Amino acid sequence: MREAILTFLEKNSRIDLKELAVILGTDEATVANEIAKMEQEHIICGYHTLIDWDKTSADKVTALIEVRVTPQRGQGFDSIAERIYNYPEVRSVYLISGAFDLMVILEGKTLKEVSGFVSDKLSTLDSVLSTATHFILKKYKDHGTIFEKKTRDERMPVTL
Repeated sequence: MREAILTFLEKNSRIDLKELAVILGTDEATVANEIAKMEQEHIICGYHTLIDWDKTSADKVTALIEVRVTPQRGQGFDSIAERIYNYPEVRSVYLISGAFDLMVILEGKTLKEVSGFVSDKLSTLDSVLSTATHFILKKYKDHGTIFEKKTRDERMPVTL
């Protein structure tokens, strides 16, 4: 039942407990207790709200930064990842496979602010060997949600 609850919560964290209990064929108290247990066990680590920032007046730039590092002896990538994720600008840090070791998701107000963070803070860390910054220009789909899906007629003007 836990995996079913998690699957529904991942798609819609605001689902009503009563509705979820009906879907799962159990009572509301059982669902509430399982969710509480998973929160205590840190299986559920928080609830995420998806916002289309392009439709607001907020200035926000998101960048994906690939980071190649030298792992620390006895600690691997954990200590350098912790140093990076403690910066308030950093939203996520992932250990990845491929040419780079870490993927850092960063938010700032301007491209200059993000590039300044990379050059002044991130690249100066002892273990960092190199970085590659990719700015997100447009979001099409995030966490299963499609943004601004347009029909073919809206995307391309038709001349007759």
